[in-house]
Amino acid sequence: MEFPDLGKHCSEKTCKQLDFLPFKCDACKQDFCKDHFTCAAHKCPFAFKKDVQVPVCPLCNNPVPVKKGELPDVVVGEHIDRDCNYLPGKKEKIFMYRCSKEGCKKKEMLQVACDQCRGSFCIQHRHPLDHSCKHGSRPISVAGYAAARASESEPSGALHRLSTIWRAQRLRYWCKQRAQVWLLCTSRSSSCPSGEH
Repeated sequence: MEFPDLGKHCSEKTCKQLDFLPFKCDACKQDFCKDHFTCAAHKCPFAFKKDVQVPVCPLCNNPVPVKKGELPDVVVGEHIDRDCNYLPGKKEKIFMYRCSKEGCKKKEMLQVACDQCRGSFCIQHRHPLDHSCKHGSRPISVAGYAAARASESEPSGALHRLSTIWRAQRLRYWCKQRAQVWLLCTSRSSSCPSGEH
């Protein structure tokens, strides 16, 4: 017994094999055998309808939306001609962190954050007293701040000289005291405590 309506011939021109369980291509709606049912195998002219990949612009690295039925190469070419934001001479911003101090317009490459208020400041306004920080739990006194600034700005300045002179005087005084104790101990070696010399 024959069934003339059972099965279909493969739509591939080089095949034409009769297949009792043919596959229908989603793109071109034709019937194919098990060897030619993929779009690549029968070189489907409507394969781009099934391809749902979103192309990316090679210049600006942004995705380019492609509508159904449009060729991706054509759409990307139109994007490059009209909408692409890529400028070959444009440089990226290096100084990104703007100072939070009111009236200051300086920007820094790295973020300089205040430990107390967590604001971002330029090098000049990084200290809490420079930007009038009110969030600190223990503010530094103005005198302490001035001393820190003086030692920071000029290490060979007046403050450094005073500190060195004071240390030298202290060392001389200590040596003089030790010498007196030693002389006393040598003159009266029996009455000197054991740990003094």
